[in-house]
Formats: sequence, C-alpha cells, structure tokens
Amino acid sequence: MDLVLGFSIFLGIIMGWFWWKWINNKKKKDSRVPKGSLGFPLIGETLDFIICGYSSRPVSFMEKRKSLYGKVFKSHILGRPIIVSTDPYVNKAILQNNGSTFVPYYPKSVTELMGKASILQMNGSTHKRVHGLIGSFLKSPQFKSRLTRVIEKSVLLPMENWKNKNPVYIQEETKKITFEVLVMVLMGIGPGEELEFLRREFAEFIKGLICLPIKLPGTTFYKSLKAKERLVKMVRRIIEEKKLNMERTTTMSESESESEERDRDESGRRPILDVADVFLCDAVESNGMEQQQQQTVDVISENMIEMMIPGEDSVPMLMTFAVKYISDCPLALKQLTEENMELKRQKDSTGEEYDWTDYMSLPFTQDVISETLRMANIINAVWRKALKDVDIKGYLIPKGWCVLASFSSVHLDEENYENPYQFDPWRWQRKEGNLSNSICFTPFGGGQRLCPGFELGRLEISIFLHHLVTRYRWVAEEDYSISFPTVKMKKKLPIIVAPISS
Repeated sequence: MDLVLGFSIFLGIIMGWFWWKWINNKKKKDSRVPKGSLGFPLIGETLDFIICGYSSRPVSFMEKRKSLYGKVFKSHILGRPIIVSTDPYVNKAILQNNGSTFVPYYPKSVTELMGKASILQMNGSTHKRVHGLIGSFLKSPQFKSRLTRVIEKSVLLPMENWKNKNPVYIQEETKKITFEVLVMVLMGIGPGEELEFLRREFAEFIKGLICLPIKLPGTTFYKSLKAKERLVKMVRRIIEEKKLNMERTTTMSESESESEERDRDESGRRPILDVADVFLCDAVESNGMEQQQQQTVDVISENMIEMMIPGEDSVPMLMTFAVKYISDCPLALKQLTEENMELKRQKDSTGEEYDWTDYMSLPFTQDVISETLRMANIINAVWRKALKDVDIKGYLIPKGWCVLASFSSVHLDEENYENPYQFDPWRWQRKEGNLSNSICFTPFGGGQRLCPGFELGRLEISIFLHHLVTRYRWVAEEDYSISFPTVKMKKKLPIIVAPISS
C-alpha cells in the first residue's frame, strides 16, 4: 500500500513538472506575454505573495518583480497563472471593460461562500441593473439626510462609554459602528437581538472568505458555510416579512387615515427605506409568478449578506487607519481638529442639526480621508479573468489567464506621488497631477463596477472623525498593519482617550 501511495505521489510530481514546462513553453512563443516567473510547480509564487502580505511593506512583492520585469509581469498566485499590472493605464483599461473581455474572478472559497447569484460575479446587463438600483438609492439626498441621523446615533452612543473603557480598540469599535449602520441601510434592522445575531454569525462567516476551501468539520471553511446557512435563514425571514408588508400596503383600502396617506410616495406605495425595499420593488415590477417571487427572496437574502462585508471590513478599517495616520501626524491632527471645532461652534450657536452636506463640505477632513484611502489601500486590487486573448498597451493577456490590477502599487509609486509612504493630506490641496480625477487614484475601483457605496463610506468616516476630534484627545499605542488575507491592524489599534472639557 505504501509503495502504491509513494509511486502515485512520484507520478503526480512528474506530471506536474511536465505540465509546468508545457505552460511555460506555450506562453514563451509570444513575446508580447509579459515577462516574469511562474515560480515552483503547483504553488507558483504564492508563498512569497503571502509572506509579503504579512510584512510592513506588502507591495514589496510587486516592487521586486516590477524592478525585474517592468510594470506588467506574469506570475502564479493562489493556484492560477496570472498577469499582474502595476501600470495605471493598463488598470484603467481593465476596469473600464464592459464584460465582453474580462469577467470577475475570485478564489474558490469566495465564489462558493457567496453563491451563484453573487453581485461580485454578476456581469453584463444584470450587474448594470443591480448596480444602478443600489447606486441611485444610496446617492439620494433625502436618503443621505436620513442616514446622517442614523450614523450620528451609531457613533455617539458608543463614544459616550469610551471614557470608561481605556484602552479603546479602534478597530473593534469602528466595526461595531459601521456594521450597525450598514444593516440598517440594507434591511432597516436596528439595535436588538436580530442585529447581534447577524453580527455574531457574520463575523464567523467572513473568516472563510480567504482560506483553503476544505469542507471537513472543524475547518474554517466548514464553519463559515454553516454560519452562512444560519445567516440566510434569518435574513430570508426578514425579507419575507418585508415582502408581506409591502403586499399589504399595496392592497389597503382607501379608508386609510390621513397620516397613513402622508406616508405614501407619489406612486401610492410606502416610501422605500432600505436596499431590501429597492430590490423587492424591482422584483415586483419585473415578474409576477409565485415561483419567481420565491427565487427573488432567496437571491435578495444572499445579496444582503454579501453587502454586509463593507460594514465588517473596508469602512471600519478606513476609519481605523485614519486614526492611526493622524495620531502619527500632530500637524494634521491639529488642523483637522480646528476645522471640525469651528463647525461644532457654528452648530452650537445656532442650535441647528447637522446635515450630510455640513460634514462633506469640510475640505481638510476630505483631504485626510483621500490620503487615508491612498495609503491604506483597503481594496488593494481587483481580480479579473480574460475571456479571450487581450492586447493592452502592447502586453498580451492570454485567454483563460487571470489578471490582477494592483491599486496599492499605483498609489504607492513614487512616479505618481512624491514621498508616497508619507502621510501628506496637503498633497490634495497642491493637487499633484490633479489627483482627485487621476487614473492614479482608484480606491473604490472604477468603470461599471465602481463601488456604489463610496459616498456612504466617505460620509461615515467624516461623521466619525468630526465627533472623535471634537470630543476626545488621545494617545495611540504602537501598532502596524498586515495585508493578508485582508488589511487589518495587528493589535487592533489601542488608544488611551481623555474627554475634551467643554
């Protein structure tokens, strides 16, 4: 038995070596294929990619190969041959493709956990329609005004308790804030048992997004799949209740009270309050068959879980890094505090409520956010797969290969930014190369897949920073970031806070 097993392993290694030589030789025939190395058989350059992700300079993987092969090079990462681009012009071409040449590609753990109806994997007209529905709702001025009150409440309540919690772990506190806000935006769920259930199960679910997709009991992936099942069951119940309420309100008699009449919009429906309402209204208008309606509930439930990710990952980490950077830059913290204190004095003197435009109109605060987005690179790259041979700027991306468009490499390239590793929010006032409109600044992606919630993210961090700097002074403990499997702070960024006396 041992002899047979040993021979099988030996045969597998030999076959893998020949396959490796074949794919190398096949791609060498066309000189337009970017230079590079596919590394070792089967594992490629994955180990080096992961090690660099845990280092203090995660883009060192890209920088080393860029110095050897140029801004676009080939590699083999996470089980796939891949073309890596650190060129902003190549990245732009990839991002602006309409889906006929490139389609989204993600590791197997992500695709299995998200499901076949995942927004991440949608393409063409379906993705365009869903993206448009979400974007139009989130950009509505009326929605932003209402959401401002929600964010303020979610920020202020936990902040009141910080004075008794030293040290305060910013990474954990911001996750609590943003997850609560996002669940309210998605499904109208406020604080309570349902929110805590969703928070607990989602934290377990997200652990399996970047891991080995092994479905054995006890593994991370298995636990994530089970958490997903529990999440879907809960969210499906919430969506079905919303669907029933929507059906009731559309069939109510004309004997409603005047207050109920005022609650309706111009079309006669109840006002749309969250993203789930948007999807349900679109489903009612698109189809009427009972079987299709049930499939719609299932798809919406899956999509709601997927859209919780920014509340657990990208937005709270953006807040965390902003606190880290301004803590390390006293001059920036001073100017940020002065600007926000001036707004607070104005509001205190008039007694007016803040509107979303008040927060978004603070110029230096927005510069701090932009610089944090550039340096932190919460979304550090996008993955795509070529449906056919693609020629971009003289480089050939072979059919079937993946392409990784690296945002972090562009954001931290000294050709694009002076002293790129220095936190310098004033560079946005100097407008180095018209940065806000530049292809060298893509923190939210681009093209048709530009993140529809990017304005929501900016508003959240604007409100958070305003109330932080106008209520507390603090000292941050030493901490550093890691970038694999996701971007986070090693120690969760502990700070010692002291209230600012009135």
